[in-house]
Amino acid sequence: MNPEQPPICDYEGSDYQTSFWDMSDRVYEDRVEAIAIHRLLPESGNLLLEIGAGAGRNTPRYKAFQRVVLVDYSSTQLQQAQTNLGSSDRYIYVAANAYQLPFVAGVFNGATMIRTLHHMAEPQLALEQVRLSLQPGATFILEYANKHNLKAILRYISRQQSWSPFTPEAVEFATLNFDFHPKSVRNWLETSGFSVERQLTVSHFRIDTLKRLIPLDMLVKLDSIAQLSGNWWQLSPSVFVSASAVGDTAIAPPGALFRCLVCDHNQLEQTDDSLICPNCRYHWNYENGIYDFRLK
Repeated sequence: MNPEQPPICDYEGSDYQTSFWDMSDRVYEDRVEAIAIHRLLPESGNLLLEIGAGAGRNTPRYKAFQRVVLVDYSSTQLQQAQTNLGSSDRYIYVAANAYQLPFVAGVFNGATMIRTLHHMAEPQLALEQVRLSLQPGATFILEYANKHNLKAILRYISRQQSWSPFTPEAVEFATLNFDFHPKSVRNWLETSGFSVERQLTVSHFRIDTLKRLIPLDMLVKLDSIAQLSGNWWQLSPSVFVSASAVGDTAIAPPGALFRCLVCDHNQLEQTDDSLICPNCRYHWNYENGIYDFRLK
């Protein structure tokens, strides 16, 4: 246990799914993200880790995987996901901190982190946790907010903003909301044990005027074409990366999933309302179908 964890952006009690997606004009953003996920997702897989799952907006898009573990720090977001997706054996709901993932090393053969990294004050620490959870060769789909986007470049050149889109450091434009430079993200991935395989630039036309003037289907089609430039340059506000876990690292034994965050023991005992570590006797709460691994 590390008592000095980075700050957490907590969506507990938030109506984010309703206010940001359902009630706002973001159909364009949702559809182009779906295209990017479809392009990068492997054709098949057993167990997928979805970090920052929220209310499960993207979860139905992971049809190639037999089971999905939805992770979010907010239990109320996971409750919304349960309402939307149901409580079938295909979905496992886990309240956990992305800086302290409660999974046995090498248990997943795929992972996604979409619209989540931009809340990370220590992004590489989160990426290292993802890599620890993945088997060698597993695919990791990462989305991040890009400070090196065309709008930011034009604003900087015209002196409408003070921070430079060309420098590697992150920009915190609101509390625990960060934009990152593509070179920095690539460096964090490679340092954490990933090999970047493909990049897609997404949401090129995230401008209210364009969304009002250009028909939605046309805008989505144009973005779909523009996404393919991602391996050459990254000038859009959102970038999707497909990375492969490299190195000769651990593979979890069959049937393993959770580990104890207190003592790292990896054979927890399930009861009706908790997971119990037989080594240190710590109890992890299990209530209404949600495993709670948040360390207070």
